[in-house]
Amino acid sequence: MELPSSFTDYTRALLGVEEYEKLAAALEGEQPVSIRLNEDKLSESSFGHFRSSFEHVPWSAAGYYLDKRLTFTFDPLFHAGCYYVQEASSMFVGQALRQNVGEEPVVMLDLCAAPGGKSTHARSVLPAGSLLVANEVIRNRSQILAENLTKWGDSGVVVTNNDPADFSSLTDFFDVVLTDVPCSGEGMFRKDPVAVSEWSGENVEICWQRQRRIVTDIWPCLKPGGILIYSTCTYNTKENEENIRWIRDEFGAEVLPLEISADWNITGNLLSGEDFPAYRFLPHRTKGEGFFLAVLRKPGVSDGNTWAGQVKSREKGRKPQGKGAKTPGVSKEQLSALREWLAAPDNYEFIVNGNNVSAFPKEYLSELSALRSSLRIVQTGVDVAELKGKDWMPAHGLAMSIALNPYAFAREEIGRGQAINYLRKEAVVLSETAPRGIVLLTYKQIPLGFVKNIGNRANNLYPQEWRIRSGYLPEGVLELATITG
Repeated sequence: MELPSSFTDYTRALLGVEEYEKLAAALEGEQPVSIRLNEDKLSESSFGHFRSSFEHVPWSAAGYYLDKRLTFTFDPLFHAGCYYVQEASSMFVGQALRQNVGEEPVVMLDLCAAPGGKSTHARSVLPAGSLLVANEVIRNRSQILAENLTKWGDSGVVVTNNDPADFSSLTDFFDVVLTDVPCSGEGMFRKDPVAVSEWSGENVEICWQRQRRIVTDIWPCLKPGGILIYSTCTYNTKENEENIRWIRDEFGAEVLPLEISADWNITGNLLSGEDFPAYRFLPHRTKGEGFFLAVLRKPGVSDGNTWAGQVKSREKGRKPQGKGAKTPGVSKEQLSALREWLAAPDNYEFIVNGNNVSAFPKEYLSELSALRSSLRIVQTGVDVAELKGKDWMPAHGLAMSIALNPYAFAREEIGRGQAINYLRKEAVVLSETAPRGIVLLTYKQIPLGFVKNIGNRANNLYPQEWRIRSGYLPEGVLELATITG
């Protein structure tokens, strides 16, 4: 790998000659492969062998290194949201959340969220009953973000497609804000050769200034006493420590320490003359790509009189929607039927948007209203049903959701060949004993999606835009179920 000379000169001066040579050698080496399991979908009894046989990512409770790269495109459990392919270093965000968020539910914003690795991780480690707003400014990437969060299966999510400045009206709204800001991408050199060719000193200058604008735009949205997590995948101090120093001095933020193990080999603050805590992952020291993270607390203490605090007070007195409540566009009988598709329907408000019905946690309806008044909403809660002709059909998001009533639909276990056909949105033929009508297909007992079985064939209800487009099936496919024993 031929690194840019200006990058080499700067980084050698930053790390020292010996450390830089070790870094450069590591960048020529093989990139580690890591995944993070969805513990809401995978039982300990089913995957205990996997957990005991593969190297654990030490700073992530559900992260594991793989000996070989799985054939992710052709792994049904990947499409079912049983795991996420995530770079190991970035899983350190989970430590920042676990150590700074208590047991009470919070409202969190992941501001630069696509494709969804940190959002799915945050959704797994936040306290039960929390709300996650996952935002992406680029429209097509926001659709990918929504897909990945849908597959992950938690209903306490809103996906938005906005510039950070669009959040300006949401003052004191979020308890936690994650800003995994766009950066010069030096930490991705080993993973993405394009990052090397696109790097320049001029781009570093553009990036650190843009990062400060992003933080300036979103800072008013963080509650007093709230937590800002700042991260990049780059090495230079301009985008890292110097920006943390600027946030501290500009906004009076407190830079918070994290408890880490010496065995993790995480490098600290590299800015001369500053001793605030910061956490760097260098590929020659830690098993992963380049990553930087710092945690800051906004000054002040929330007294419950912020906008969000007032909303919570109002919501406590709100009368929950009963089974007989009216939902525009859906009859009382239809709504009653749809409610049976969720395991705990009383916890949700059913929302009709055209030919679609979604379910959203009732306790956050006022927050959702505020988000809708300011932002472009891509997705809310869990998609429950869509109108096809005169019939309400279950949405694919329902099959992916952990809120699904496991007894609402007939199930049919299928093998790997049928699963790949289904994910390609090809024709699926079920066994003669399979029930007619809507059937939930499962693979290794994990929900994969719906079909409408009419006997001689089953109409495939998998989303067209999510289908596996490749008609080629490689030999020696390696999937999660294969390596779990």
